Amino acid sequence: MTKKFARESYTEMNELVLPNDTNTFGNLMGGRLLYWMDICSAMAAQKHSNSPVVTVSVDNVSFKRSIKLGEVVTIQAQVTRAFSTSMEVRMEIFAQNLPEGTKEKSNEAYYTFVAIDKENRPSKVPELLPETALEHELFEKASQRRALRLILGGKVKPEDALELKNIVNAALKG
Repeated sequence: MTKKFARESYTEMNELVLPNDTNTFGNLMGGRLLYWMDICSAMAAQKHSNSPVVTVSVDNVSFKRSIKLGEVVTIQAQVTRAFSTSMEVRMEIFAQNLPEGTKEKSNEAYYTFVAIDKENRPSKVPELLPETALEHELFEKASQRRALRLILGGKVKPEDALELKNIVNAALKG
């Protein structure tokens, strides 16, 4: 299977926040943003895997800033690491006020996808090749985030996540 560069999965999506997207305070509803994030990150995962994907995990999504009615939401997504059949996708979300010319980061999140074949079974994905310093850092730390996801999802016992245990122990000593 061929290898792919992280940049090949880069996807950017823009959405204008309309009245139907907001709550009674004029802020973008969190569920709407999560929906858009799922679409954008799925496109990035599909670019990497060249196959349909399903969402298997959504990491903690915290909102640093409300997104207001009339602002433009920009979601930037890129695969940070590919495992056997799964891929981690990192997103950065920005809110842009076009009349004022401002653009602020709203939040950041990681989603995990599994590539599937025609019979809806997990299928192999290409290895990811990081190039930039940031891509290398995200790539290296992806296995730690994956271990934590597996623990929180009840798929791995904490005592069996050796890499994560070593990191916690090192942090406690330092």
